[in-house]
Amino acid sequence: MKRIRQLILPGLAVGLLAAGCRGLPATGEKSARRDLAAVGGQLQTNLPVLSTNATLRDSVLFAVRNHPQVIAAYADWAASVENITFARSRPDPKLTFQLYAADVVSSLMAGLMTDIPGPGKRAARAAAASAESRAKYFQFETAALQTAFAVEKSFYPLHFLDAKLHVNRQSLALLASLETLARAQNEVGRATLQDVLKAQIEQEKLQTETANLEDSRHVLLAQFKAALGLHAEQSDPPVPAEAEFTEIKMSDEELFATALKQNPRLKGMAAEIRVADAAIRVARKEKIPDFSAGVEADVKASPTVFNPQFSMTLPIWRDKIAAEIAAAQASKRAAEARLSAEQIALAVDFAEQTYLIREADRELTLLRERLLPRSRQSLEVSRAAYRSGQVDFLNVIDAERTLLNFQLDEIAAQTQREVARAQLTLLVAGVPPENAPLLKTKNSKPAR
Repeated sequence: MKRIRQLILPGLAVGLLAAGCRGLPATGEKSARRDLAAVGGQLQTNLPVLSTNATLRDSVLFAVRNHPQVIAAYADWAASVENITFARSRPDPKLTFQLYAADVVSSLMAGLMTDIPGPGKRAARAAAASAESRAKYFQFETAALQTAFAVEKSFYPLHFLDAKLHVNRQSLALLASLETLARAQNEVGRATLQDVLKAQIEQEKLQTETANLEDSRHVLLAQFKAALGLHAEQSDPPVPAEAEFTEIKMSDEELFATALKQNPRLKGMAAEIRVADAAIRVARKEKIPDFSAGVEADVKASPTVFNPQFSMTLPIWRDKIAAEIAAAQASKRAAEARLSAEQIALAVDFAEQTYLIREADRELTLLRERLLPRSRQSLEVSRAAYRSGQVDFLNVIDAERTLLNFQLDEIAAQTQREVARAQLTLLVAGVPPENAPLLKTKNSKPAR
């Protein structure tokens, strides 16, 4: 019987250590883990493959699920979710031993001790960790939308570069035909050799410009490759053949209201305010003492002697507690100010991008409905007049240059519009791409 009593405490302690214990989840902990698992499942399953006929939508989805920036932000969010469990968990119990010996061991005390945080402290720390995890999610969402925008921002210049090259090649063919016309006019005495030389000079200038554009394609392709999250040693990705132009169906007022509700930067800053609120509650709990309790048993005594133990911290350093509360309150004021500043910046960014879209739309309407048709007509009139000797060759060259410049202006306006639209929908309004690995909200409608 004595032997059994001697083994009670050590056996109980060893049993607890071997079996392990689980605490009760804090408020919001289960939902945070469900959200993390849902997004993680989308990131790690059904990974897209960029085939030779990949669309822009495929490229965006590939980047959002594979870019290191997104994976890193997801890992940060995952770490913050795990921190909720750490914050709400009880301290580990401690196994203690004391030995009293002179010539022989007169007393052998085995004990089990545990620290007990003051009432409400664990819940306050768990709430702070939960608020921090929510802020980390919005940082992850921001990283995903920034990655999607980076793909589109790098794609459109690459796509329209190919359009510029196509226009330049058409212009070179046109200049070649003008050179042929100048030679024919020279042969019949209606023009001088100077006209032929002018046509050749224009061709050589345009050929050099075309070569420069072709060379710059390597830079743009490298930017597109980096936006997809591919390393330099990996093979070049296929470039989508089509640009997939989309119209913004919401009015400016509806889109701005959506931005105020969905913008992940605003949501993240609002979450930081909640983190600061939780930190204030944690700081105020520091006024409450912590406790330690346990029991020791002298297994050498007969009968066994049990010695209960209890201790309590004394939070006497009021200036330290006051400083911690003041620091948390200052952090909240800073978070509120940052949110206000971001709302102001968002309004400015919204105004800028909507202006760029309207400007590009007006430019495209002018070019497509008036300037380009008239420029083509002017070139044909100039060519006909040159054949009949009514104008000199400079008029024909000027008409050709005007047409080329208008065609390049059209491409530039298209590029401006699509980049501004992508920034407006993805970064300002926070509208996620279709099938992006993000949590769905009531207000969220895919950008594509």
